[in-house]
Amino acid sequence: MSLKDLKRVTELPSGEIGFLINELMAEYRARKGGIMLVEVAGGYQMVSNPEYAPWIRKLRSAAPQKLSLAALETLSIVAYRQPITKAELEQLRGVNSDGVIKSLLEKRFIRIVGKKEVPGRPLIYGTTREFLQFFGLKDLSELPTIRDLHPEEL
Repeated sequence: MSLKDLKRVTELPSGEIGFLINELMAEYRARKGGIMLVEVAGGYQMVSNPEYAPWIRKLRSAAPQKLSLAALETLSIVAYRQPITKAELEQLRGVNSDGVIKSLLEKRFIRIVGKKEVPGRPLIYGTTREFLQFFGLKDLSELPTIRDLHPEEL
């Protein structure tokens, strides 16, 4: 739920909502229960505590959503290079990306954000809130940097 929605529903000022949310988040953390409140994708979401993942998987008895290596590669390129066209993406990957792009659009991890102002007006793609939620990110600034990924090489 976004801060805007919380403000509309509670009719409280943003500062007070932020204070109350932070208190609630601390309370859930201190309790070490099965539910946590986290800030994700510009809003707040109640999620299961990762500590209890094995039991939750047993309860759900459904396999977690998985992405192929091609989908992860494509999604990472879109995340780091957005906005990006299909041609730019394929140039970086070196292979046709039609199927992967279609799959990521269906999963709502990427979306069409517009058309590039060049001849042919190709579609440009960017990531979505669902992408942020799936990976547990507040925003794109939380994506790892090159230094985070390969500190031993620096």
